[in-house]
Amino acid sequence: MPPKLRGKWALGIQPRHFTWILKDKLAICERPGGFGSSHRRVRRQEEIIWIRENGFNYVISVIQAPHNLHNYEELNQPYRHRPLRTDNLDQWLTAFFREIDELIRAGQRVLVHGDELGDRVVGIMGGYIRWAGLIEDATDAITMTEQLTGRKLDPFAREVILRAHELR
Repeated sequence: MPPKLRGKWALGIQPRHFTWILKDKLAICERPGGFGSSHRRVRRQEEIIWIRENGFNYVISVIQAPHNLHNYEELNQPYRHRPLRTDNLDQWLTAFFREIDELIRAGQRVLVHGDELGDRVVGIMGGYIRWAGLIEDATDAITMTEQLTGRKLDPFAREVILRAHELR
């Protein structure tokens, strides 16, 4: 049973680097609680509470290890673990894009996170935008993704966006 919180803590705290990809439908952030040596258990709990209280139907973790996934269960936040597979990237992306698309079309609010909010997660989301046909032109999709996240994309992210339409 999750602990009862009162006052401002009842609503939790927004995860670091929280960014909407599709307003009120699809967002990204850093792993709740942080990553590496900056990870904090209390912050993780507060961020998961914020995710739950802000109506996210699913959290999808793309990190390799199942670290702290039990915390979603403890706080009654549905989640899915989809470790990013670069050894068979096209197959992984195709399945991932389809899953995200099905959830969004069903009216679900989805939050995707990696350990950090880096080019892999950002590139995958830019790829989804293009794969879903929301932006047809690859250059426009790259530009939009960079504008949404406030960062220049690395070659991995650009390549995912450039080839995303081929995975349909």
